[in-house]
Amino acid sequence: MDENLVKRLEAAVVRLEALSAGGFQRGVELEASGDAAAADPSIVAFDDLISQCVSRVTSAGEKIGGQVLDVSRFIAEAFNVQRELLVKTKQSQVGAFGCSSVLLVLFVCQIRVDTSRLDYGIVYLCNLRRNLIWLDWWNFLKPLNEVITKASALTEGKRSDFFHHLKTGADSLAALAWIAYTGKDCGMSMPIAHVEESWQMAEFYCNKILVEYRNKDANHVEWAKALKELYLPGLRDYVKKHYPLGPVWSGTRKIAASAPAKAPSPGAPAPPPPPPASLFSSETTQPSSSQPKEGMSAVFAEINSGKPVTSGLRKVTNDMKSKNRADRSGVVSLPEKEGRAAPPAILKTGPPKLELQMGRKWVVENQIGQNNLVIGDCDAKQSVYVFGCKNSVLQIQGKVNNITVDKCTKMGVVFKDVVAACEIVNCSSVEVQCQGSAPTISVDNTAGCQLYLSKDALEASITTAKSSEINVLVPGAEPDGDWVEHALPQQYVHAYKDGHFETTPVSHSGG
Repeated sequence: MDENLVKRLEAAVVRLEALSAGGFQRGVELEASGDAAAADPSIVAFDDLISQCVSRVTSAGEKIGGQVLDVSRFIAEAFNVQRELLVKTKQSQVGAFGCSSVLLVLFVCQIRVDTSRLDYGIVYLCNLRRNLIWLDWWNFLKPLNEVITKASALTEGKRSDFFHHLKTGADSLAALAWIAYTGKDCGMSMPIAHVEESWQMAEFYCNKILVEYRNKDANHVEWAKALKELYLPGLRDYVKKHYPLGPVWSGTRKIAASAPAKAPSPGAPAPPPPPPASLFSSETTQPSSSQPKEGMSAVFAEINSGKPVTSGLRKVTNDMKSKNRADRSGVVSLPEKEGRAAPPAILKTGPPKLELQMGRKWVVENQIGQNNLVIGDCDAKQSVYVFGCKNSVLQIQGKVNNITVDKCTKMGVVFKDVVAACEIVNCSSVEVQCQGSAPTISVDNTAGCQLYLSKDALEASITTAKSSEINVLVPGAEPDGDWVEHALPQQYVHAYKDGHFETTPVSHSGG
């Protein structure tokens, strides 16, 4: 195992040394390919964008002067830096920089002599190579980041009179970061969407400039409009046409490959080696014609070869067929389900309360199994709110303004007089008795309600909605007579007569 690892590391060292040797020729190649990259249609179009749109922003900034001119120059500088970055993408491969290779070669040479650290060395090599490639990518974007940082520094410190101009220019430069898009997993929006979203952030301050200087100074309005046209539609349409999926890096070194082969002159450096294969691959690179095919192409190739493609399949014998197997029958049996007791429902309730809050509201909450709840000292300016009580009885000994019974079950409420109304909401199996007068009684979303009305409360207005099993009990004709029960209807008939609907409760007659 150690010998195989040593061979793999030796192969990695050879490839890395060849790559580092080729790095010294990169400057010559980039200089030779610079002219060809400048003639690329995308670079020419970007030059047109700078000469037409960026120059308009700079010209408008010169008319205003001061900090507006400074931020305009930073915008022009940022676009020039991006042009240089676009040229670099035409000249090199992404992450193909020589410094990583040199450091990796040094590390491999260091651990080559110690076979006990080979496993650790391979892992470290992979991590180091990935980190250094990321460092090279950061160095690639560093010039653009420096310009954006300088523009953002203008907005810091004491707020100037041209703060909106500075914020608009500095925030808009974030749109140039579209060049950092490397794929859907990079954490960025697509290049076109990124340009639009970045300008939307800067447009907030741009609109403030248009509103502030609309009737004051046309130069500021011209600058704001020119800056907007630079990004929308200028930069957006450019990215949409040339780089909708991000920057396109040079896959091969076309300049070096297209040049005719010449004999090296004495003292001239050797030509760069071909791009390295996988660092830790122990197999040599084979031409595409000799490599085995994969996927559907391999399937069709085997079918068209004329060989018996079913020769490798297993033969199905009679005892393997389902109809001949004893353990397979047409009856489908359901496995017995294990009985599991459902966990008891846990109701979260707060602590029980019976108190006067702020001197205006009596609160009765979470009382369970209490049959002697009494509110004695009350007046007509106070209200009573009963919530979440169960199997309890509440007596209100006095005149109050309003009574509300909410989410109670098997609750009894006895009161004397109420000024406004007695409301019963979201309850089940409750009983309410009025010993005095009550102008309004409201029952809403309640299943099961018994209302006991005194003679003084017979003129009360009873309103029901979404409720069932509502019975009203009133005193009999005789003073000592029994209570007379009346069921309030919960089923109605709607009939269209004389241009409108007439609603009547359903009446049942016994035969």
